[in-house]
Amino acid sequence: YTDLSLTTLPQDTGLYYDRYLREVIEVLETDPHFREKLQTANTEDIKNGRLSKELDLVSHHVRTRLDELKRQEVSRLRMLLKAKLDSTNIQTLQMDHASLLKQFEHLDPHNQNTFEAKDLELLISTATKDLENYDAERHEEFKRYEMLKEHERREYLKSLDQEKREKEEKRMQELKEKHRQHPKVNAPGSVAQLREVWEETDGLDPKEFNPKTFFKLHDTNEDGVLDEQELEALFTKELEKVYDPKNEEDDMMEMEEERLRMREHVMNNVDTNKDRLVSLEEFLKSTEKKEFNNPKEWETLDTKPVYTDEELQRFETELRDKEEELKRRAETLRQEQELLKERGKALEAQRREYQQAVLEMSQRQKEQQAADGQPPAGPNGELQFQPEAVKAQDKGKRSKMRYMR
Repeated sequence: YTDLSLTTLPQDTGLYYDRYLREVIEVLETDPHFREKLQTANTEDIKNGRLSKELDLVSHHVRTRLDELKRQEVSRLRMLLKAKLDSTNIQTLQMDHASLLKQFEHLDPHNQNTFEAKDLELLISTATKDLENYDAERHEEFKRYEMLKEHERREYLKSLDQEKREKEEKRMQELKEKHRQHPKVNAPGSVAQLREVWEETDGLDPKEFNPKTFFKLHDTNEDGVLDEQELEALFTKELEKVYDPKNEEDDMMEMEEERLRMREHVMNNVDTNKDRLVSLEEFLKSTEKKEFNNPKEWETLDTKPVYTDEELQRFETELRDKEEELKRRAETLRQEQELLKERGKALEAQRREYQQAVLEMSQRQKEQQAADGQPPAGPNGELQFQPEAVKAQDKGKRSKMRYMR
């Protein structure tokens, strides 16, 4: 992503510093001078640090905002580190933030207050490397999705009796065959595929197809390059030949994997400087290749499995192990719950015994006081005078006062 434009980034990069990356780019694009440099930069400009040196020429307001963004990112990373240490019960009297921050490659950990040229270099290089891994992770995630689907299919068939199982197997096979009966898919990036877009999507005369005009038509943000999103938009017509969301036999997850494969195919053949962007020069050169006019037939996902039998076996073993672990945890929780119930019952029994003992003690105290002629005690030990006793005392006091007179 050498131009660092926000439009070149996937909507969800999956990067843990995605927000920081987007905010830095957004701020840099507000400076007219730097925005121009961003759009014209190439891979060499990034590798030799020439682009980062342009940071010294941006306005004071931009630098101030970048400093603020970096301090916010450092503060966020510190919180992540503290949460990680707390979760692992690691107690440190004095945390060396500079040392711990070294594990994050997208900023300079030794300078935690200002955004400098080195920060821009690290951010660009780290994001480029991580985004290259992003596609590989998407492929792996799709493979696991397909294996889980097959696992669930097998488990479902096991739950049926023989007659129903044979009927369901036949139905599934028919759906699979129906999915395979689709029109021929043109190789992505070939003249046939581009002409189809030119005619059916752009509504132009196929006889007047012009690669340069085609490029400019589909450079929707007019930044001089075709980014990944602009490329993937070109494959919609081909994908519609194979996938229809209304059809039970068509899986939309598979369609997105097919789209990713098509984009990677074009990038591998056209993106010569490996900056994950297709320039006009690269695009026009690709139209001069033999593969452009006579490409190999495109093999869709239904032509070969995305996983091996060994991978499926390992996946199912992993699922069984996780299921057993969940069962063990559930059993442990059940036992703990039963233990808590038993303890609750014991505590309730003790509480009742205590209440009964208090009542019996209070009753004996009242009986003893009655036997001694003392007024009964209240619940907190205070004396309680009965109305008759009060009247007798008052009468005695009045008689004593008359006598004294």
